[in-house]
Amino acid sequence: MNGLALSRAGIVAVASALTLTLATGCSDSSDDSGKSTRADKETTAAKALSGAELEQRIIVTSDVDGYKVESTDKSDGFTTTKDDLKVEDAKCAPIAYVMAGLAPGDSAADVKRVVTQDPSAAPSASPSKKLEDMTDEELDDAMKSITDALTGTVTIVSLSSYEGDGAEKTLSSVSDAVKGCAGGFKAADKGDTQKITEVESEKASSEGDEAVAFAVTVDADGGDVTVHGEVVRHGGTVATYYTLSLAAFSGETADGAADYDIPSEIIKAQTAKLA
Repeated sequence: MNGLALSRAGIVAVASALTLTLATGCSDSSDDSGKSTRADKETTAAKALSGAELEQRIIVTSDVDGYKVESTDKSDGFTTTKDDLKVEDAKCAPIAYVMAGLAPGDSAADVKRVVTQDPSAAPSASPSKKLEDMTDEELDDAMKSITDALTGTVTIVSLSSYEGDGAEKTLSSVSDAVKGCAGGFKAADKGDTQKITEVESEKASSEGDEAVAFAVTVDADGGDVTVHGEVVRHGGTVATYYTLSLAAFSGETADGAADYDIPSEIIKAQTAKLA
């Protein structure tokens, strides 16, 4: 099974990183160099931002409490180019691109990050002892923290920039895809075919100049899993968000695994970086 933005290998990699953090009590310090002030925050629809400018504007760990923001380069479970993704129906491609963390339109530049709930932010998430030194009660608490972490979400955040009216056209193409692909479609990520059985419009956030949100039902190894996407235009820059339940795609049956959405705090933090 492939979750487009995250293959099973990618999901396992994220889960393993969370587990390691909890088990050892050591948490990575994310590189927050991207938090440096932006020299020029004003953009127009006529001139696209460069890749370097997008790197300055995409969120980092210190921008959003309770989450870790990391480069997707750290895992081979992510789709890297549109050449890797073949969509059965061309009009549905913008949705598949959002799910893969790729620019939904013909962008001048784009960047993306993976955002996960930070297990070290929970009160009992970072035990000070090694597993072998814990009492049974301490071990139970540590295992509960790991389970709680694995019932969280993974969000792929991407920024892409466009010349002229490219951003507006991109939002229009996503909106058309949500309407025209309601009955689903198929997409192959590096040859691994994923069946989308339903696409449904959802209420978008009130951020940016315009936004489109949708829920997608994915046939994941014979069982339906719901994932969520949103595309927001900020002038000539487009922000996309794709959120999946880690537990659901890992085959776990955790309570509430199907009842989730794109974390609003992630959208708000990214909006603030684009303001």
